[in-house]
Amino acid sequence: MAEPLPLPALHASHSGCWQRGASGDTAQIGRGQAVMAAADTPNLVLNAPLVATRLGYPDLSGLDLLELFAFVHPARFCVPTPRGLAHALELNEPASDADVPEFLQRAASHLLARCEAPEWPEREGAWSVLQSLARLRWTWAPVLAPHVAKPERAERWLFARLPEWEEAAERPQPAQVTLAEDAVETRLEALTGNQAERREGQRLYSRKSAHVFAPRPARGQPHLLLAQAGTGIGKTLGYLAPASLWSETAHGTVWVSTYTKNLQRQLREESRRAWPERRPDGSQPVVVRKGRENYLCLLNLEDALQGGFSGRPAILAQLVARWAAYSQDGDMIGGDLPGWLGTLFRQRAIRSLTDQRGECIYAGCPHFRKCFIERAARASAQADLVIANHALVMINAARGRDTAQRPTRIVFDEGHHVFDAADSTYSAALSGMEAIELRRWIIGPERGSKGRRRGLSARLADVASYDDEAGDAVEAARHAAEALPSSGWLDRLAENAPSGPIETLLGAIRATTYARDESGGQEAGYGIETEAAQLDGPLVELAQEGAAALAAIRQPLIKLGIRLEALLEEGPDWLDGQGRARIEGARHSLVWRIDTLASWQAMLERLGGPTDPQFVDWLAVARGDAREYDVGLYRHFLDPMQPFAQTVLEGAHGVMLTSATLCDRGAEGPDWDEAVARSGATHLGLAPEQIAATSPFDYASRAEILIVTDVPKGDLAALAGAYARIIETTGGGVLGLFTAIRRLRSVHGRIADRLARAGLPLYAQHVDPIDTGTLVDIFRDDPHASLLGTDALRDGVDVPGQSLRCVVMEQVPWPKPSILHRARRAAGGGSAYDDRVIRARLAQAFGRLIRTRDDHGHFVVLSPAFPSRLLTAFPPDVPVTRLTLDDALQRLGEGLLSPDATLPQPAAEQGEWPR
Repeated sequence: MAEPLPLPALHASHSGCWQRGASGDTAQIGRGQAVMAAADTPNLVLNAPLVATRLGYPDLSGLDLLELFAFVHPARFCVPTPRGLAHALELNEPASDADVPEFLQRAASHLLARCEAPEWPEREGAWSVLQSLARLRWTWAPVLAPHVAKPERAERWLFARLPEWEEAAERPQPAQVTLAEDAVETRLEALTGNQAERREGQRLYSRKSAHVFAPRPARGQPHLLLAQAGTGIGKTLGYLAPASLWSETAHGTVWVSTYTKNLQRQLREESRRAWPERRPDGSQPVVVRKGRENYLCLLNLEDALQGGFSGRPAILAQLVARWAAYSQDGDMIGGDLPGWLGTLFRQRAIRSLTDQRGECIYAGCPHFRKCFIERAARASAQADLVIANHALVMINAARGRDTAQRPTRIVFDEGHHVFDAADSTYSAALSGMEAIELRRWIIGPERGSKGRRRGLSARLADVASYDDEAGDAVEAARHAAEALPSSGWLDRLAENAPSGPIETLLGAIRATTYARDESGGQEAGYGIETEAAQLDGPLVELAQEGAAALAAIRQPLIKLGIRLEALLEEGPDWLDGQGRARIEGARHSLVWRIDTLASWQAMLERLGGPTDPQFVDWLAVARGDAREYDVGLYRHFLDPMQPFAQTVLEGAHGVMLTSATLCDRGAEGPDWDEAVARSGATHLGLAPEQIAATSPFDYASRAEILIVTDVPKGDLAALAGAYARIIETTGGGVLGLFTAIRRLRSVHGRIADRLARAGLPLYAQHVDPIDTGTLVDIFRDDPHASLLGTDALRDGVDVPGQSLRCVVMEQVPWPKPSILHRARRAAGGGSAYDDRVIRARLAQAFGRLIRTRDDHGHFVVLSPAFPSRLLTAFPPDVPVTRLTLDDALQRLGEGLLSPDATLPQPAAEQGEWPR
């Protein structure tokens, strides 16, 4: 084992602080001493933002081992904890908090030694990047310099090393085939393996799934299957079997859509059973496809590397360049870029390196042929399986650049989220933040702003100089866009000094919202809203003026689109293939903005008139931590499955919605009527096929539901005490789900130190400066850790085994009483609609508990009045007990009814730190 690096090391947790000198002993020190030590000289630390939070010292800086790991091993996974780093480096774990500082010194020494090893696989490019990092005064640069040898030959820059994608002939339309049931079963057996347990539920599910791939009977009438598959049924391979068989025989593309990135990663792994990594010609049969905002934009990165970023973000850009050279697909959000890297610097800097604003110049970009986004798009056009997300599938179906590549055979996994995804995708928001982004897209940089942001004039300069009408349209759009909000708009609204018609309108919306709000959100620091009805005359007049201003922007954009289309039809001699691709990309972007302006205009013109029963409109002021960050007018479809049916279902040939919680379970069993309504089938007059496959898990002996009746609602001290006692009793392994961030923070603040002293680490969303995916990784890696979170952890979190053995809900997850919810509640049956929403949330939360046949655990609800009618959310054979907290703790301490249900003892009882 390498000798410890002779640099001081500091470790801080909720249970205390420890420091080790360059070559001396480790000593426990007070928080004040730790702050002084950190301020005096750079210390080795692990996850500096988290240590800073623990110390209450936001200005903490030092030698963060995660930054060193990102340099030495870019695009490699590591859980950002001492235990996780030890596993990643194949070192012995520190046995206690007191051993962590010495471990940090050894880990640093190990990483430096890797840089000297001849077999270091990520050597290429390291020396060049290190020279840039040294000029940026990266704290690790002088430490690394002696260990990274200068190469004999000059290293190629990132943009010279990345491979170029190649054009391929358009894939012909798929053959019309019908899959035989015996062939589907044979394929399923091949995927599961000959030694696998024969599961009749999975076989039935797979046979039914095959019907989605049959030839469509009529235009606008796709095959539609609603398939509920209990946890453990094996639904992924169940639908991949017919999907792979169909793509093989029909030579077509199947799209599998998910709601969470976690399931996308799982699907990618499962798909390896059906498809090879590469075809003989080198192409990919399986492609993961995400929205543009997920991928690294090479033009943005080049700008950042050449001075667009300064300070810490500039260092991040260099580390991202290291990662980009080794990344599988350039996916920055949920891909192989460590989720913790952005939080070490500034998450905003990560977003700045992606195409967040739809500003892509396509073929006009010097890196177009190496673009990660374009590579993924072209690979998906030739793929047998495209793994995407619900929003991308809906957007691609509605306004994809190439109609021939739009999804026609689609499996919506996590199908219970299709309604929510459609609700977001087909909504409209005329807000300050949205409007200022449109202004920037049209006008470009203003008043010396930095960055590569370019307006229409810069993006279409050659077109404007060649075509006078196009040039006039660009100039008219630029002039009209000055009516949109500009930088500092929110401050001007607060000072009652708006500039321009849209800012003036937003100021009136803000004033009206504050005047009418009765939610109590003003005092609590939350966002506030009011319905867009019974508005006074001055506000309606301002809305009409705003609509006229938007029309003045939209008209020249329409004219510009017409001119671009004419150029493509009768292009000049100088218009080469790249130029055509750039103009086609600009047309696509124009259509998007023209449609957005049309929706905003329609919203404003409707204000003051009769309401449209299809929509729900409201005014809102968005706030977080008592700080305003947006103001706007919002519109959602009352039933978003209407546009979903028109854009996705109508153009598809076969669609499957599947989930473990697809239908509600009432007192009389599964409610398929609600599932059908939330599929969009009724809008096309379809009668979807239905199937339900029951989970094979023995919930009766593996799980127990405890409803605690003596924790008073609203008593934060009692709530925090209950959580602490539950976690102490179980020895960790608790997933705590909250319906309000304020309560989550309050509970965490009251109990984190107490639990840490017992050797039970506690992590929390909205508290720890760590992204949600990394928090789940930490939780999964340590069976003694517990995690508190909100909605994002209620669904899509897959933590099998001992790491998750108890789910605790702080109360019944009542729907937020928003204006949109009120409208849907009225249309959906009143309290019965609320019950369906709550049962769905309970079912999803319970689904986190038992992920494999060997899992076991408790589901605890801290609710003194849990309605019995909601109990149908749970599997029917799970025992449910109403009891006091003391009795619940006794049940938790005794374990489960299953004889093999054993729980790890808390670390404090073992006399050691939880590893």
